[in-house]
Amino acid sequence: VQLQASGGGLVQAGGSLRLSCAASASGRTFTGNYMGWFRQPPGKEREFLVHINRSNTSVEYLDSVKGRFSISRDNAKNTIYLQMNNLKPEDTGVYFCVAVWTGGKKYKYWGQGTLVTVSS
Repeated sequence: VQLQASGGGLVQAGGSLRLSCAASASGRTFTGNYMGWFRQPPGKEREFLVHINRSNTSVEYLDSVKGRFSISRDNAKNTIYLQMNNLKPEDTGVYFCVAVWTGGKKYKYWGQGTLVTVSS
């Protein structure tokens, strides 16, 4: 399974960005349970951000992004989206797409990451 993230960039504080992550499984249908995002702020450890299950009935967010970020999933496209609104400088970091939750904060597949920079 390969994960391809896109949508990162530079935005001013208060602005919005939308990240996408497409899963490919060598021509097969991707049936992974949870997909989501981690992020790694500059000089800090990687942190869990959000994930969503396949049926879109279970979502968990990092407290600091609740009400500002929204995740959605399109199984027909094997893609998840992260709508990020009211961005803050502390949201700056590399955002990693993940798939197939194996428990705790562990995932079997990781994308390469996309950089989000929020200027003040």
